[in-house]
Amino acid sequence: MKINNPIKLIYLVYILALLIFLIFRIILFVTEFDRVDFQEVSLLTIFQSFIMGIRFDTVISGYVLILPALLLIIGDFFQVVFKSIKAFSYYWIAILFSFIFSISAVDIPYFNHFNDRFTVGAFKWIEHTEFVMGMITSEPSYYLIIIPFIIVEILFVFALKRLFFNYNPKKSMNVYISVITRILFLGVIFLGIRGRIQKKSPIRIGTAYFSDHSFLNKLGLNPSFTFFRSYLDSQSDENSQLNLIDKKEAESLVKSYLNIDSLIYSSPVARVVSPVEVNDSLPNVVLIIMESMSADKLNRHNPSLNLTPFLDSLTGEGLYFDHLYTTGKHTFNGIFSTLFSFPALYRQHPLKYIRKYDGAITSLLDYGYSTTYFTTHDGQFDNVEGFLRANDFQNIVSQRDYPSSEVKTNLGVPDDYMFRYSIPILNGLANKGAPFFATFMTASDHGPYYVPKYFRPHSKDVKQQIVEYADWSLKKFISLASQESWYKNTLFVFVADHGGPLNITYDIPLNYFHSPLLFYGSYLDFDPTVSHNMASQMDVMPTLMGMLNIPYVNNTMGIDLCNEDRPYALINDDDKIGVIDSSWLCIIKEKGSDLHLYNYPKRDKVDYINEERVRAKKMADYGKSMMQVYQNMIIENQLALKQ
Repeated sequence: MKINNPIKLIYLVYILALLIFLIFRIILFVTEFDRVDFQEVSLLTIFQSFIMGIRFDTVISGYVLILPALLLIIGDFFQVVFKSIKAFSYYWIAILFSFIFSISAVDIPYFNHFNDRFTVGAFKWIEHTEFVMGMITSEPSYYLIIIPFIIVEILFVFALKRLFFNYNPKKSMNVYISVITRILFLGVIFLGIRGRIQKKSPIRIGTAYFSDHSFLNKLGLNPSFTFFRSYLDSQSDENSQLNLIDKKEAESLVKSYLNIDSLIYSSPVARVVSPVEVNDSLPNVVLIIMESMSADKLNRHNPSLNLTPFLDSLTGEGLYFDHLYTTGKHTFNGIFSTLFSFPALYRQHPLKYIRKYDGAITSLLDYGYSTTYFTTHDGQFDNVEGFLRANDFQNIVSQRDYPSSEVKTNLGVPDDYMFRYSIPILNGLANKGAPFFATFMTASDHGPYYVPKYFRPHSKDVKQQIVEYADWSLKKFISLASQESWYKNTLFVFVADHGGPLNITYDIPLNYFHSPLLFYGSYLDFDPTVSHNMASQMDVMPTLMGMLNIPYVNNTMGIDLCNEDRPYALINDDDKIGVIDSSWLCIIKEKGSDLHLYNYPKRDKVDYINEERVRAKKMADYGKSMMQVYQNMIIENQLALKQ
């Protein structure tokens, strides 16, 4: 096929790029096929999602093609340095599209895990490149993405080469028509880059949200668009620190939420907690933060599954909170908010910066507790070890402590091995005659999935097998612990770091944040209870301190769920936040200016923002004020009372 003008060449390259974007979009659609309920979603809506995808693909293609189009048109018109322009244009297109297609490939497993298109948030782990690459190469399902990418990339370069090889321009007979045609063509490219004809603004991420189906809305986005948009947003001065609500108004609201009448300390949230009775004999505490253990994986919340018989049995033997939500959707959010009782702030990584927090951990040390943290893998990942050591954790047990033969993946040893390894260590701590506080961070329910050969799951799907294994590991640990002398004087706490996007109804997938919270052990002096009150991951440690009857200064945003009420739970989805109570979910976008309200228990997709604007504003003010006060405390160095 002979190509005799630059317009035809650029057009064919554009069509080639669209076809490749379509291939990646189809792969994403197929891998997330179970998220589409064909009884609720019409084929027309799915088709519209793919058409929306063409619009966003055109934007990215336009940015890549505008420079070579301009150069080729100029070179063709004036017949100058044609070979140099042709070579430059070829390499420019080949390199940039190859990079963009690599983002489309990486986006698929990223979406599978986070229910979101690729953003700059993925680079929170940039200093752990070797660790992350190890996780990727250890997970077989990722090869289903890598192999198509390599094939598509080879075919793209080959086809591009053929197009440029066949490009031999001929001078137009009519100069005026040639000039007008080329100007109009460049105008079409600029219009494609803008993405819409309306004068007010170019295409935005929100443009893709044309339906009430969260997955199909996101399917229409191009991951390179979301990546570069998130990068530009992250570099904006207004995003360097939050400015959601007036400082004084925020503090006044937060004090009312936390029932703080007067300020005793410089911190706006510090208050003295004085129990009526103080324990003379303090129990040991074992806190288990369970990787990806959404409450919706439990039979109690999802009877169609039978993956967690042991954890389900424990929920009927202790104090169980069935309306707890995690603050974020990353493990670092889960570790931080569970242990230090503050919210997540959009894409900020709280463990990256070594700040001192005067929370429950500091008070436990003051009462003679030893503090130990167990993880299955590298303790330096996410800066966890450095942060915890700076915040009163005395012992960190990580991959370097385990025999190398027991390390099975980049996530280190299996959960049950970590638990088995911990028993002699906990025995040693107990033998010192002082209570211990031990935190475990499990990892098995995270790719690369490894199911030990000695465990026999019932499910066929590896993602369900690994949940069965995680539950079995918990049972193994409790069984081993029950044989030790310290067991009867130990309080066990179970909570997830975050959940998983199992069933997506809204832009914020609630099962990614809905977590079990269970207090269990013979130390508890009340009958098994299920609490239906709203609860936040931030409340784990203050509730624990209330059970221990320890006086301390609570300089956090967590509350004692046994003695206080929380009107809402605050959840963070990186670029948007949610505020939830027992009936309503308020989703807050655009840094607080765009509100949506849903009756989530009924899975109602109707947005009630116009009918319930007062309710939505009240919920939004709660979320914005909590985040704003925490941001101000960081800036004003109010996190630690003991300077």
